[in-house]
Amino acid sequence: MEPFRSLALLVDTLALIFALVALSTDYWFVAIGPGFLIHAGIWPEVDHEFVQGFIRVTEAFSILAALSGLVSVVLLGLSYVPSLSSRNHGPRVAAVLASIAALFMLVAMSVYNGFQWGHRHPQIQFFFSWSFYLGWVSFPLWIIAGIMGHLAYTRNPRAGYDQV
Repeated sequence: MEPFRSLALLVDTLALIFALVALSTDYWFVAIGPGFLIHAGIWPEVDHEFVQGFIRVTEAFSILAALSGLVSVVLLGLSYVPSLSSRNHGPRVAAVLASIAALFMLVAMSVYNGFQWGHRHPQIQFFFSWSFYLGWVSFPLWIIAGIMGHLAYTRNPRAGYDQV
């Protein structure tokens, strides 16, 4: 149980850090043209009435992913303290929450990717930047954390009748 739980905590923490950095930076999308360079994130600085809906969906699902990942990290951390862990169910609940965080991040990144992909202009080059890729990297990390948390739960020795 111990190596799987430790790996789950490490990978879950990395996924949370990557997701938070992606959420807080504005290098999701870059446009380079003749004489200018513009970068944008999911927190536009324009009038909030005119923000497109896909940005709001990306924001909402990214925040839900980060919150699920945060609770997963906390539960995995608490599972190391026997008095705070309820019958070793911490890794199982953390695995479910990490999987839910991965699903939320998948939806957020897919929506953003789908709506930003179609930009075409003969003199302007559009491409995704490092914040966008950090968001995508957090998705498989949360899947790995969920698998490791599940393995930590299933590999945990349970008290049988002979030990009661």
